[in-house]
Amino acid sequence: MVILLGIAGLVWGLAAPLWGADLAAPPVNFSEPYESPTNGLGSWIWTKTNFNGQTCQFWRKFEIPPGAKVVKARLAMTADDEFTLFLDGRELGRGVDWRELYDFNFLAPLLTPGSHILTVRAFNSVHFAGLICGLRIELADGRHLALKSDETWYVVPDGVKNLNKIREAPLDWQPAVVEAPFGGAPWIPFPVNIDKMPALQPVKIYFWQTGWFQITLLCVCGLVILFSLRLMAQLALHQKERWLLQQERSRIAREIHDDIGARMTQLVLLGEVAQSGLPSGSEMSQHLVHICEEARGLLSTMDEILWAVNPRRDTLRDFTAYVCNYTQTFLKPTSIQPLFEVDAEMEAATLDLPVRRSLLMAIKEALNNAVKYSAATELRLQISRHGQRLIVVVQDNGQGFDPVNPKSERNGLTNMLHRMKELGGHCHIHSQPGHGCRVEFNLPVRVMRVLKPPEQYNRWGWF
Repeated sequence: MVILLGIAGLVWGLAAPLWGADLAAPPVNFSEPYESPTNGLGSWIWTKTNFNGQTCQFWRKFEIPPGAKVVKARLAMTADDEFTLFLDGRELGRGVDWRELYDFNFLAPLLTPGSHILTVRAFNSVHFAGLICGLRIELADGRHLALKSDETWYVVPDGVKNLNKIREAPLDWQPAVVEAPFGGAPWIPFPVNIDKMPALQPVKIYFWQTGWFQITLLCVCGLVILFSLRLMAQLALHQKERWLLQQERSRIAREIHDDIGARMTQLVLLGEVAQSGLPSGSEMSQHLVHICEEARGLLSTMDEILWAVNPRRDTLRDFTAYVCNYTQTFLKPTSIQPLFEVDAEMEAATLDLPVRRSLLMAIKEALNNAVKYSAATELRLQISRHGQRLIVVVQDNGQGFDPVNPKSERNGLTNMLHRMKELGGHCHIHSQPGHGCRVEFNLPVRVMRVLKPPEQYNRWGWF
């Protein structure tokens, strides 16, 4: 019987705090106002109405006196049923059980002289709703400040954001309603547990988050953009200049062909007519024959100049065709049989006038040396492209020579080496006495870009 009475008394002692309407709160020692988190708690507050699943936001502004230094600051609170606490827009922590009191005992470093905004977002899942809190601040000069949950708190209407930036409560905000004092029904008079909330970790600001770095980055980006626009303008101007130069080259080629070429052809015809009217073998007839031959030579040279000047012949395919045709024509009077090995996929590259002219002269020098000194019966011309480089090989099966000690009359070897060096390429000469000669020209080429007339440029200078 005694045991049953003891168990009943124990159950009553545990259940009584949960009923709590007529029970007094445990005694609180106000002589040490800071030590107990329950000291300074206000009343249970909420809105005029409450319902299940309701979210309510509370707002309160308070001041730290100018020049004051906060040495201790403690905020204790809970809410029925859940809450999230913010100080000046920074989240301090959350609570999920209204029967427990949450102790925020780390606020002193966050409270500087001036105004601060305390906001709470509370959620009521079912039945009763309420919020209770108390903030106690101890200053270095011995003064104490207290902030409790009461009618001075405001209920924030739905949809309002950035509460920490609102310095004064608008007129349409309603004050909070006191539901019950601390210890009043339907809530228990004293919390069943006190949870000490962990201190906030210091906010680490990386260098790329600082203002000076962001300003510097913006300045650098602005300079890069300006520099890029300047390069774009220069490139557009360069493209226009190239197009105009090609137009001028086309005009010169047409005038040479239509005017000078026609007159040279007419001179040859007149010389042949005059020659036909003279006795064969006469001195005058010999002079006219010589004049006609020189005129034909000039026509051939002029054709080569026209080919070099004409911008339509800047492609590698046209260059290859011209070189092969020239080689065949040049070797026709000789006993040397030409063989050609040409890469078929070379039309996507361009050879500008200086490159074409120098490379053609180097090839002509190699052909001339083969005819004069090699005594060959066969000459192989190879033209191929490897990546961004053009390789031209002139190889014969003649008597060869010693490249270390060439004959004095072979001055063309030095000219070929010099021409390739000017183009940024290389000239390799491989030869041995009795084993023929192989001359390889290796130089860079670039992808061809079709130029358009200036009227097809956009406002930024691009096509």
